[in-house]
Amino acid sequence: MRSLPIHTVLPELKACLAQRNSAVLVAAPGAGKTTQVPLSLLDEPWLNGRKILMLEPRRIAARSAAAYMARLLGERVGGTVGYRMKHESRISANTRIEVITEGILARMLQQDPALEQTGAVLFDEFHERSLQADLGLALCLEAQSALREDLRILVMSATLEAEPVAQLLGQALVIRSEGSMYPVATRYAEKPLQGRLEEHVVRWVSIALAQEQGDMLVFLPGAREIRRTARLLAERLPPDQVPVPLYGGLSLEEQQRALEPSPHGRRKIVLATSIAETSLTVEGIRIVVDAGWMRVPRFSPRTGMTHLDTVRVSRASADQRRGRAGRLAPGICYRLWTEAEDRALAERGEPEIRTSDLASLALELSAWGVAEPEQLAWLDPPPKAAYAQACELLEQLGALRPDRSITAHGRDMAALGVHPRLAHMMLRAEPLGLAAEACQVAALLGERDIASSRNGVDLRRRLEELNGQATASHADESALQRIRKEAGRLLAGLNRMGSAEAEADKPVSRDAAQPLRARIEPERCGELLALAFPERVAQRRADGRYVMANGRGAALPDGDSLGAEPYLAVAELDDAGTEGRIMLAAPLSLKALETLFADQITEGEEVYWHMDTQAVRARRLQKLGAMVLREQPIQASDPEQVAAALLAGIQAGGLDMLPWTRSARRLQQRIVFLRRFEPDLPDVSGEALLDDAQHWLLPHLYGRKSRGDLHHLSMDQALEAMLSWPQRAALEEQAPTHLTVPSGSRIPIDYSNPDQPVLAVRLQEMFGLAQTPRIANGRQPLLLHLLSPAQRPVQVTTDLASFWREAYFEVRKDLKGRYPKHYWPDDPLEAVPTRRAKPSSSRP
Repeated sequence: MRSLPIHTVLPELKACLAQRNSAVLVAAPGAGKTTQVPLSLLDEPWLNGRKILMLEPRRIAARSAAAYMARLLGERVGGTVGYRMKHESRISANTRIEVITEGILARMLQQDPALEQTGAVLFDEFHERSLQADLGLALCLEAQSALREDLRILVMSATLEAEPVAQLLGQALVIRSEGSMYPVATRYAEKPLQGRLEEHVVRWVSIALAQEQGDMLVFLPGAREIRRTARLLAERLPPDQVPVPLYGGLSLEEQQRALEPSPHGRRKIVLATSIAETSLTVEGIRIVVDAGWMRVPRFSPRTGMTHLDTVRVSRASADQRRGRAGRLAPGICYRLWTEAEDRALAERGEPEIRTSDLASLALELSAWGVAEPEQLAWLDPPPKAAYAQACELLEQLGALRPDRSITAHGRDMAALGVHPRLAHMMLRAEPLGLAAEACQVAALLGERDIASSRNGVDLRRRLEELNGQATASHADESALQRIRKEAGRLLAGLNRMGSAEAEADKPVSRDAAQPLRARIEPERCGELLALAFPERVAQRRADGRYVMANGRGAALPDGDSLGAEPYLAVAELDDAGTEGRIMLAAPLSLKALETLFADQITEGEEVYWHMDTQAVRARRLQKLGAMVLREQPIQASDPEQVAAALLAGIQAGGLDMLPWTRSARRLQQRIVFLRRFEPDLPDVSGEALLDDAQHWLLPHLYGRKSRGDLHHLSMDQALEAMLSWPQRAALEEQAPTHLTVPSGSRIPIDYSNPDQPVLAVRLQEMFGLAQTPRIANGRQPLLLHLLSPAQRPVQVTTDLASFWREAYFEVRKDLKGRYPKHYWPDDPLEAVPTRRAKPSSSRP
């Protein structure tokens, strides 16, 4: 066996684990930790013949690591070294090292919380921070603390920030190993890429193939980009340069083809997702072309949905990818981003526990007996909002009780090992005789959409393609084969659960032991989706869009074949805006909906504002969430409900629905003005009145039912009722409606601008008044609009004294010329004010 860098630290690691029950190993890519550490620990005395479990984040890495270790021992997989993953295992009674995918550990802990047959649990590539790895570590720490102090826990990674993990493990020792990477040159793009990513990738691949030797590994965001790039390369490359895909959805044989050395005389271009970042050694790779993007799931607590985001890689991921070129010889890495963009990369990716759907996690914790995540130790605890929403969903599915303890149905769901939604659907489908269909739907939803856009969003068409019932198929046959195989596995697991239950408890508590029909009924697909996504059952509205049971709006693509269906069960929709675009759904009959959700349908009476008739109406309703299934008009009898509904109509339509008179508007304006000086007065601005209508307006609405009835409402009285007697007196005194001017006229004051009330008065009526009139106990001068005999302003001022003193004589000349019959005295302060052209012989 050739010497590897990890060998230099294995003595220190073994000494540490002989004394302690935990450690952290940080080893650079290529150091050999994945295969050498488990083998080196096999003969340690503390292991005492028990197993080593090593967690790998991906199935392909688990198979590869197990095969390599078995080969080093001169054995076949399934001997001393084996692997176990969902629906697949290669182990025997002699297996001492089990390489498992992360979800398997939780299953094992649920069945055996003490892990009695296990001496050590190794978490490989922990820096990827998958949800299952975080959960597995939390459960192992709990088992170690409460049941198995001798259980060893070793966390391993190439790019891990070790100190927080060491602290979580109880101040564990951190051991570091340098790698043996060959030098890798790095090339950056000269400017940011624009246009289609695949075209740029093909161009750089062509350049690299012309300039460099060896096989190539190309990192792309997802399967869609891989397929497009593969088509472009197949058109442009010679036959001896072969593009080979590598992503999680491929079969084992297809994945293995990407890992094997290329045939003699041919160059291999492996087009991979982030699956190839760690753990795997792809034979022959000397060149890496990194597009710089990856696809990650993001869960939205607002909508309860997970969608895939395409995001920039982190610096840690970029370095891992670059290292793939230096495993076996010096290499080169082409990064399709600029050096400036490189400096802006995040150091590490976001842990899945912060961004993922937590329904499976919540179900696992409840099965473990944990009601609140805070009872366990986490590197990053689950976000409270997302966890609460997950528990709410599980309670709706019947998996949890209100105190978050698990139900019998929840335990059955957890045992199936699929997402809780799909597990609930499969279990509830059995009594309906739809177990086979449910397993096919579960397998379909776990795969990328197999249908072309020509098939629309109807999931029934996918089922038809899966079962060979479609008139024309556009789906990828290899994908169909994978889905059929997965559906068969799910059905077998469901049957095993039913058989075990039947043996343990007769008579059978559910119809699980009945023979399952072989005939598939795609037309009942909507019932199955409704079971899995009860909050996404949707009802068609008059405008052709849909409202879901959770109250959120949804819309079909234009022209979709499901557009006329009154009810849909929605499996997938986007997370954009307040109204989602439906991506995958199936029709559902009202009868089926009422049968499935009989215990959730509510009946009651509703008094509401009818927008079209502008009146209060009442109806008897059957509702499922926000959807109205049936309604019957009735007479509204409760005056409080009628008044409240009328108020809701006014708040929706705005205050202009009310019968505002000129007098009422002036009263409102006066109160608004005086409140500047007397803050104890109520706020009667339009916005405040609308917000506070419950208090000031509602008492005046009793006995009224429509907008027409509002015409008899006195807005003056409604506003005055908001004032106390002292406030009314203050209003009359400090914000009077009129002012008596020297001529004896009562002139109205305009309060439309509360910052500056206006008195518009003819200039001749103000003769003899030396100072500007004031209101609000002298705190506010009026803005005087001094008018000509034709009622046009000749001067606007708040300083009457200054006007008489400085401007009057110029104004007098002009007015005397235009209105010679009128009275224009030389001294306005000594003149007699008049409402006529000329004053009478004596003052009034």
